[in-house]
Amino acid sequence: MKDISLKQLLDAGAHFGHQAKRWNPKVAPYLYGVEDGVHVFDLPKTKIALEEALAFLKTTVGEGKTIILLGTKKQAKEKIAEVGKETGVFYVSERWLGGTLSNFEQIKRSLKKLSDMKESKATGGFNKYTKKERLLLDREIDRLERFFGGLAGMEKLPDVLFVVDIHKENSAVKEARNCKVKVVGVVDSNSDPEDVDYPIPMNDDAQKAIEYVLDLVKEAILEGKKVKPKKEIKK
Repeated sequence: MKDISLKQLLDAGAHFGHQAKRWNPKVAPYLYGVEDGVHVFDLPKTKIALEEALAFLKTTVGEGKTIILLGTKKQAKEKIAEVGKETGVFYVSERWLGGTLSNFEQIKRSLKKLSDMKESKATGGFNKYTKKERLLLDREIDRLERFFGGLAGMEKLPDVLFVVDIHKENSAVKEARNCKVKVVGVVDSNSDPEDVDYPIPMNDDAQKAIEYVLDLVKEAILEGKKVKPKKEIKK
């Protein structure tokens, strides 16, 4: 994998946390200090944590396991969708719907409904409806695509959830923990790094920093896909 650049993290503003009064004490080991009332991350420690997270993602993909990329805040959503599409992994960029993991059977029904509706439209199945009915059906497809399109084809719970901003996506993190799904997460100074398996301590509001990290995630996933799964040795 490409070396992580401390300069690029610094230039992108990855070192800035929240105001010192809005912090979670458990993030203290990753902090350098306070500057103008704002916590500052110790970027060499961020780099080490990021390297561990990327290595884990690469190994996960290399073993044929599945990942969901989650990021719905405006600084991350477009990049999350881009990386998901370019790597072929599942993603959520609009809104995390409660029960996506804990009530996965319901989500599977929604995914099947979306698939069936798209197939029906493509094969002329909508032609029997009136213009107004077709418009309503198209709107329903758009709604389902917006919320579930990035999960199309997912048949079982993922092995890993990658999260941008674990504070904002706390419900998703809780679901993952309850469902024994590993979590890799970008953790700002107002969050608890113990909530995730692989914390990446850094600014989760700086768009350039998020995009830089997601580009590294994309590279790790694509490299993992090149790894051939080990064949079982026949006895």
